[in-house]
Amino acid sequence: MAKFDNPLDLPFAGEAAASLGLAGRKLKKTLDALRQYDAEVAPLTRQPDEAARKKLVMEAAEAYWGYVVQREQLGLLDPEYIAKEYDIPSDVKLAMGPKGLAPHPEPRQ
Repeated sequence: MAKFDNPLDLPFAGEAAASLGLAGRKLKKTLDALRQYDAEVAPLTRQPDEAARKKLVMEAAEAYWGYVVQREQLGLLDPEYIAKEYDIPSDVKLAMGPKGLAPHPEPRQ
């Protein structure tokens, strides 16, 4: 875990805690939006829209990735704990990563 032993490091510790809290709230907000969408589609009170759902999944996946990175910077190295604690859907786990990261094309031969 990151250590802030020097008194001059205290502002950094506060910023790290605030940043981690912000990342956690962003993750919760994106997961709530995805769950709300799924809850509205399940009883057919809303028409399914694959593009809209994919956008929600990608936003949640980016937020999940950001939260994991923030925790790792502080020495908290257990992303499965986050997945369980926040009940991360499998499609969000599979899409986890930074926004706009596309798979690399196969090298030409």
